[in-house]
Amino acid sequence: MPDLPLLPAGHNTARSALTCEYRCGNACSHDAPNRSLNPYFGDVVQRALSRRGVFKGGVVLALAAGGTALAASPAAAAPAPASGGRPPRGLDFEPVAPNTADAVTIPAGYAQQVVIRWGDPVLAGAPRFDARAQSAKAQARQFGYNADYMALLDLPRRRGHQLLVVNHEYTNEEIMFFGYVPATPTREQVETAWAAHGLTVLVVRADDCTGRLWPVTGDPLNRRITATTPIRFTGPAAGGDLLKTTADPTGRTVLGTLNNCGGGTTPWGTVLSGEENFNQYFANAAAVTDPVTKSRLARYGLPAGASQRQWERFDDRFDIGKEPNEPNRHGWIVEIDPYDPMSTPRKRTALGRFKHEAAEPRLTPDGRVALYMGDDERFDYLYKYVSKHAYKKGSSRAAREHNMGLLDEGTLYVAKFAGDSPATEIDGTGKLPSDGEFDGSGEWIPLASGSVSHVPGMTAEEVYVFTRLAADKAGATKMDRPEDVEPHPTTGRVYVALTNNKDRGATGKAGPDEANPRNANKHGHILELEERRGDASSTSFSWRLMLVCGDPEDPSTYFAGFDKSKVSPISCPDNVAFDTHGNLWIATDGAALGYHDGLFAVPVKGSERGHVKQFMTMPKGAECCGPIITEDRILIAPQHPGETDGATAENPGSRWPDGPGSIPRPSVVTVWKEKRH
Repeated sequence: MPDLPLLPAGHNTARSALTCEYRCGNACSHDAPNRSLNPYFGDVVQRALSRRGVFKGGVVLALAAGGTALAASPAAAAPAPASGGRPPRGLDFEPVAPNTADAVTIPAGYAQQVVIRWGDPVLAGAPRFDARAQSAKAQARQFGYNADYMALLDLPRRRGHQLLVVNHEYTNEEIMFFGYVPATPTREQVETAWAAHGLTVLVVRADDCTGRLWPVTGDPLNRRITATTPIRFTGPAAGGDLLKTTADPTGRTVLGTLNNCGGGTTPWGTVLSGEENFNQYFANAAAVTDPVTKSRLARYGLPAGASQRQWERFDDRFDIGKEPNEPNRHGWIVEIDPYDPMSTPRKRTALGRFKHEAAEPRLTPDGRVALYMGDDERFDYLYKYVSKHAYKKGSSRAAREHNMGLLDEGTLYVAKFAGDSPATEIDGTGKLPSDGEFDGSGEWIPLASGSVSHVPGMTAEEVYVFTRLAADKAGATKMDRPEDVEPHPTTGRVYVALTNNKDRGATGKAGPDEANPRNANKHGHILELEERRGDASSTSFSWRLMLVCGDPEDPSTYFAGFDKSKVSPISCPDNVAFDTHGNLWIATDGAALGYHDGLFAVPVKGSERGHVKQFMTMPKGAECCGPIITEDRILIAPQHPGETDGATAENPGSRWPDGPGSIPRPSVVTVWKEKRH
C-alpha cells in the first residue's frame, strides 16, 4: 500500500518556492502519485501504422550535433528573421527578445491595456480595491485572483459588447494580505481567499478605434462564482455514495469550485472550467485508516497533515479525517451558462475526475461532441470523451435543453501511445530516430459508458470518481504533464502541451519513450495528434511531436524541422490557442532558460511550420495564461506576478501593473496592433 505523500519544505522546479507551495501544494517535490506499473513505450514498442500519408507537408531535417546552452541573463537577442518571403498571415511581427523585465513586453507597433485587475469591481455595489482593507464581502463582488482560462463570447443584441469569462485558479495569501501569518490565518483572510477563487463573468465594451476593452461594472450579466457557490452534480456518478457527505447526504450539491485552470467553450455557448490542483486544499488524509480509501487518496496526492492554507480550521469539509468523501467532490469539469446569471453551475461527472487541464470540444462527422482533456501531473494521462447524442443547432429552448445534457451521456476514454521506431533509438537524449521524427500510432481505451464500466474490478461510479485508478488498470501511457489540449479549427488535428517532467528516466520511474523522448525533461514539448479518418469519435489515431522545446542550440530540441537559428527559445508550454489563420499560439509556465515566461506563435503548416516567434514576455514571477487570439486583439492573463522567493505584501516581488508603492495584482491584458496613419 503506498504511503500518503507529505508536503516537503523544499521544491525542485524552475518556479519559485512560493509558486510551488500555493499553486499545486509542491506537487513536483514529492513522488508523482502515479505508482502504477503501466509499461512505457520502450517495453511495448511496436511498428505503428505507417505515418506516410497521415501527416503531409513540412520538411524534416536532422538536428545538428553540438551547441551550448543559452546562459541566463537580463535579455537575449531576438532570433534572426527567416529569409525568403512574407511571414504567414497573422504573424507579421518582429519577435521580442527574451528578458527579465518587470513588465509585459510586446513587439514594436503594438499597444496594450490592462482590462481588469484583481480586486476591481465587477458586481453592482462592489467597493474599489483597497489592499489594506480587504474583506470576503468585498471580494465576492470584485474580480478574483490569478486568472487562467478565458473565453470571449458574443452578445448579439448589444453592438460593441462581449462577454468575458475568466477562471481564477488559486490564491497566494502571503502576497495578497498585509500582516499574513501562514501558521495562523484569520477567518476574514480565509473567507476572502474563498471569494477570490472560482470564475468571473464580465461584460466588456470594445473601443471602435483600438483593441481596448472596458469593463461594464454592475451589468446584469456580470457574475462571480466562488469557493462557496452551490454547484450541482450531474451525470452517472451524481447521487452516488462516493459523493455523499454530512452536509450533502444526497451527493448532488457541492459548495464551490477550486483551482480552476484550463477550460473550453461549447458549441452551445457554455463555458467549461477544469478543476486542477484541488488536492492541496484538503488536510489530514493520514487520519483515514481504511486501506482502500487510503490508496485512493494517495493516487490523488492528498496531503497527510495540515494544508498550506489551513482552511480545515474554519470549515470541516476540508478535513479529510472528518469528511473523507469531500475531496471526491472536486477535480471535475464545471459547466456554466454565462448568459444566465441565475443558473446553477454543474459538475459533469461523465467527464471523469482528475487534475483537469482543458476541455476543448470538437464535433464528430455525425454531430456528436468530443472533448479532449489533460491530467496535469507527472506521468499522468490524456483523455477524451465522446457524447452519445448529437449536438442540435439553433438557440431554441428545446435545442438548448438537449445540448445541456450532452456531457452527461457518453463514453470516457484514455490514450495509449506507441512509437514506430526501435526502442534502442529512443535513448533519452532527444536525438531523433532514424526515420527523422518522433511519431507513431495510438488507441483510445474506453473506461466507462454511462452506467457501464469497461474496467474489470471497478464499477462505473468508481471509474468516474477515481478515473486515474481506472486509467492505471487500462494500461494508459504515462505522459510528461499533459496540460492544455486544443483541436485545430479547420484540420481537426489535436495539439497537446506537455509542460515538463523532471522525473522522466529517474531511478524507478518510467524511462523515455517516443512520445516523451527526453530524460529529466525540463522544457516540455508539443504533440500533434490526428484521429483516424479525421473522425473525433475514432478509437485510433496517429501522432508526432511538432516541437521539442528548449534552447535552439541544444541538440535535444526540435522545431518541426525548421532552421533552429531563426526560432525563439521556448520552454514549458502550457496553454495553447489558435488564431483565425490556423497558427498555434503557446503560453508558457515555468520557463527554465533563465528568462520570463511569455506568449509564442508558430505556423503548423507550410514552409514556416516550426518557426516559433516570441510575441510577448511576462512581468517578474508571472506565467502567461489565457490566451485569446482574435483579428482585433490578443488577450492574455499574467498570473501570479511577484510570486518570487521571500516575497510578501510588505516586500513585493513585483510592482506590476500599478507601479511603485503597489502590490502585484494578477490581471487581464489586451494587446492590439496600432494603426498606421
